[in-house]
Amino acid sequence: HVQLVESGGGLVQPGGSLTLSCAASGFTFSEYRMAWVRQAPGKVLERVSSIDGSGMLRSYADFVKGRFTISRDNAKNTLYLQLNSLKAEDTAMYYCTKDQNRGQGTQVTVS
Repeated sequence: HVQLVESGGGLVQPGGSLTLSCAASGFTFSEYRMAWVRQAPGKVLERVSSIDGSGMLRSYADFVKGRFTISRDNAKNTLYLQLNSLKAEDTAMYYCTKDQNRGQGTQVTVS
C-alpha cells in the first residue's frame, strides 16, 4: 500500500530556510506526479507545488514562486521541497501527496 512519510519541518525565523523530505513506498515512484500541499490552522488545504514523474515539469502556487523549489530523487523514492525566504504566513502543516494519498505531515513554524 502507498506510504508517504514527511520529515524536515521545524521552527525557523522569518527569512530562514528548511528542506522537507518525503519518503515514498508501495508504488512505482518514478511513474507518478507528486505534490506538496499545506494547511494552516483554521484554513483550507492549499496546493503548494507539484512535479511530474520525470522531474522535468514543475508547478508552483503564486504565493511560493521564487521562494520554494520542488525536486525528486527517483533512485531514492524521495520527494523534496526547499523552502527559502520563509514568512510567518508559511506556517502550516505540510503534506506530501500522491493522487488522493498523503502522509502524516511535517509542521513548519515561522516565528
